[in-house]
Amino acid sequence: MPVIASSRRRLVRTLAVAGTGVTVVALPLFGATSASAAPSAQTTTAASTTAYPDNLDGWIREAMDVMAQNGIPGSYDSIHRNIMRESSGNPAAINLWDSNAAKGTPSKGLLQVIDPTFQAYHVPGTAFDPFDPVANIAAACNYAADRYGSIDNVFGAY
Repeated sequence: MPVIASSRRRLVRTLAVAGTGVTVVALPLFGATSASAAPSAQTTTAASTTAYPDNLDGWIREAMDVMAQNGIPGSYDSIHRNIMRESSGNPAAINLWDSNAAKGTPSKGLLQVIDPTFQAYHVPGTAFDPFDPVANIAAACNYAADRYGSIDNVFGAY
């Protein structure tokens, strides 16, 4: 499958994960002789940032985190297996010779998604760009989940 290299390089991608608020309230113990007012509720919010390397492993891991947040199934091994079959791990891969390309909608990116499929299965929180590795993986896995139950069930062109 022919591929076109891209000079586009991204630095380390980050994903902010917002924590949930935690409220702490003290209640009187059983047998206490007097009740005292509970201390004022205190809410804390934790935020962490996960850095992913700008390589195939990092893209898959970041996509899996996005997929988990959106209820999209898929295992690392299945995603990796399908990427290697579809694009050999090249996020700039584009198929200019198959039936989709002949109709004007070439397959693009790591998992060779055509634009209408990418648009229909785009996952919020990812770039709206089929050549973005994380967005491509998430959209393709979302499509595979809808059509086959999971990317884990895909063993050939889909």
